[in-house]
Amino acid sequence: MPGLVVIGSYISPYVRKVLACLELKGLDYAIDPIPPFTGNAAFARLSPLGRVPVLLDGELVLNDSSVICQYLEDKHPSPALYPHDIAARARARWLEEYADTRLADGLIWRLFYQRSIRRRTTGEPPDEAVVAQALEVEIPAALDYLESQLPAAGFVFGGLSIADISIACYFRTAAFVRYAIDAARWPRTAGLVARTLELPAFRRLARFEDCMLRRPLAEHRDALREAGATLTDGTWGDGPVRAVQPRQS
Repeated sequence: MPGLVVIGSYISPYVRKVLACLELKGLDYAIDPIPPFTGNAAFARLSPLGRVPVLLDGELVLNDSSVICQYLEDKHPSPALYPHDIAARARARWLEEYADTRLADGLIWRLFYQRSIRRRTTGEPPDEAVVAQALEVEIPAALDYLESQLPAAGFVFGGLSIADISIACYFRTAAFVRYAIDAARWPRTAGLVARTLELPAFRRLARFEDCMLRRPLAEHRDALREAGATLTDGTWGDGPVRAVQPRQS
């Protein structure tokens, strides 16, 4: 088994960000794709906030996707996924943070959670008022800001960076509940997301993501193994479903 282990579902945008960095850097890893909001006692010891992703590198345990991606960059600096210029690097981290907070709030917690995770974990139908607020107010406001920050072509800082990766990860998960950016209204954002998701690293991840969709949770590991994913021998996800946290990381 590879030395690097990731705990967390392929569907999570936070996990996808870490997996994309691993793929782009050509690093081997094994994954325990635990379902959302699960985790046994051993997982609770690894993740004191109960969140994914978790990265294990030998004896080292890291939490939070931004911390993990920066660690991977520091340990494996080539190819670089953070700009070398200090000011550009700070801006890239800001856009990463914006994606992890503002985009996550609208696309994941107000839209994807309501239309997908809520029914799976609680059996309750979506709160349509929350969904409407996301679609009509929260997401358009976030897209208006992004449109002012993104280039008409290429990536934000010339070469691919953590900023492009982070932004694309959230729209990929939102697409599972049929959300698509209005390219006429937000052409720069739509273009950047499309260019990023067409990269070979994201296409490899999409193959694993797609094989999980519309499959019962109990079948996910077998489906992923058949698709060629390198899985851990055991799982940290065999505990009961936990109460929903405000956000992952």
